[in-house]
Amino acid sequence: QKNSCILPEDLKNFYLMTDGFQMTWSVKTDDTPMPLGSMVINSVSKLCRLGGSSVYSLPNAPTLADLEDDTDEEGNGDKPEKPHFDSRSLIFELDPCNGNGKVCLVYKHTKPVVSPDTEIWFLDRALYWHFLTKTFTAYYRLLITHLGLPQWQYAFTSYGVSPQAKQWFNMYKPITINTALLSEEADSFVNKLDPNKVFKSRNKTPVIKKKPPSQPAGSQKTHTSMTSSKTSSLAGNSSRK
Repeated sequence: QKNSCILPEDLKNFYLMTDGFQMTWSVKTDDTPMPLGSMVINSVSKLCRLGGSSVYSLPNAPTLADLEDDTDEEGNGDKPEKPHFDSRSLIFELDPCNGNGKVCLVYKHTKPVVSPDTEIWFLDRALYWHFLTKTFTAYYRLLITHLGLPQWQYAFTSYGVSPQAKQWFNMYKPITINTALLSEEADSFVNKLDPNKVFKSRNKTPVIKKKPPSQPAGSQKTHTSMTSSKTSSLAGNSSRK
């Protein structure tokens, strides 16, 4: 009501479920946890508008609209029109990105009334705009997919992420940071396990246990008769004694 605009339906449903979202995760280095991933959606109270106030609290201080460069206009061809810091657009901060920039909800058409169509843009530290998604739902999926890794929004800029951030991407999200390689070589990230080689059985010669030679039936009888005769003779000798 304050800004005379209506939240997009997907973002409104998100705020009806939870007033903002914040999730952080850490990694252990030398048994010391180090914060790494951060996923943030500002609450409604922190959904602040950009461009309306001056940069400095001084009289006649410049605003973001004064710093805007109209010579860098885009919107021709496939590139969408960039947001404006003046009254032509309404811009609200969704994620402060830990000081690496700002993810913004942008209403690009405000005259004669504010259009309900919104887009999600990334504003880097040099105040350049980079298009992310057309809907909040698509941006939320990107946020989860990139695990909130540091500077992940810069993957959608022309200059990419920093070398340090690229190391974290290579460790936790290698396919995302190597999309060009993935498009060139479709099977570069496919498991090339050959089960015929891994589970190849060696041809072992079966060990045959030798059984003791079986004695003929006749010899068994002879041996039995000899034993019985010896036993009887021993018995006769003992009786004579």
